[in-house]
Amino acid sequence: MEEEEAGAAVDSLISQFNTYEDFLDSQITSLDLYYLEDEELARQLVELGYRGTGEVLKREEFEARKAAAEASRLSQGTQQKTLSSAGKDLKDNFLKALAQREESNRNGKMASIIFIRDRNARGQELSGYIDYAHRLKSEDFEVYFSGKKKLLPRSTDLSFYNWETHVSSSNPSQNYQVIAEDSSGLLFKNKRDRKILNVDPKVSPGDNSIRTPIQSDLYLQVVIYDHFNRRKT
Repeated sequence: MEEEEAGAAVDSLISQFNTYEDFLDSQITSLDLYYLEDEELARQLVELGYRGTGEVLKREEFEARKAAAEASRLSQGTQQKTLSSAGKDLKDNFLKALAQREESNRNGKMASIIFIRDRNARGQELSGYIDYAHRLKSEDFEVYFSGKKKLLPRSTDLSFYNWETHVSSSNPSQNYQVIAEDSSGLLFKNKRDRKILNVDPKVSPGDNSIRTPIQSDLYLQVVIYDHFNRRKT
């Protein structure tokens, strides 16, 4: 534990300097320069550990840790950028619920199915089931989290129905197979662990699954079915 804390302290120190020379210079005192009268010599003595006021680090170690810290910073920045909900001021419960599940659906820990019932721009009532993780990978969700566009079911989603035109469709997705012809009603089979997710509100949604109705000001009805992925052994 002490070694980890010491390493973290060194990394924090390194981050303050752009170059190894800057790091060495920070440990040279005015008295050193007065007696040595040679800045380069003073740097060499600090590097060898004969002079200086702090941690002794070779150039190779300094540059390796500097590179590692920069890589970590860039990695964190990239991860944050991939979350479309990051930094958004979310007012509606549904958008908040999507934001809470975004990272888990992106990294595969969760495979959520979203049921939405609402009206399209023509005033037609639509309903359908959306594979959240699949849609996250296939389109930019920033337009939904920013409120520029409403998330609505499409004919290409797991299930779709237009209550006015009576057009319906069902499609397998990256994470689910659709089982439409079943006495139990509409079912979805997870492709990773083969578990069945039942969307009937009167029964349990199934193993590793949770059904959560969401009260939204933006939609007529929203229900989220969260399935926690377990790899088949």
